Amino acid sequence: MAIPAKVVKLRESMAKVDFGEGVLRDVNVTLVDAKVGEYVLVHAGYAIQVLDKRAAEETLQLWREVLASSENLSA
Repeated sequence: MAIPAKVVKLRESMAKVDFGEGVLRDVNVTLVDAKVGEYVLVHAGYAIQVLDKRAAEETLQLWREVLASSENLSA
């Protein structure tokens, strides 16, 4: 399973990425040619693909809907 995140900072082979809502993590970017401001698909701490903004935002919206549904089921 991989989740899109926006690259906010690059430093050599590592990037600080934003998964949304203030969730920032460091990921390895040696497998992709990512730039600050771009979206990457993250799996197990590695950026595995650069995504266009529209695809990333659509996928993030789907994740929010899935998470909201699961919260409603557990309530």
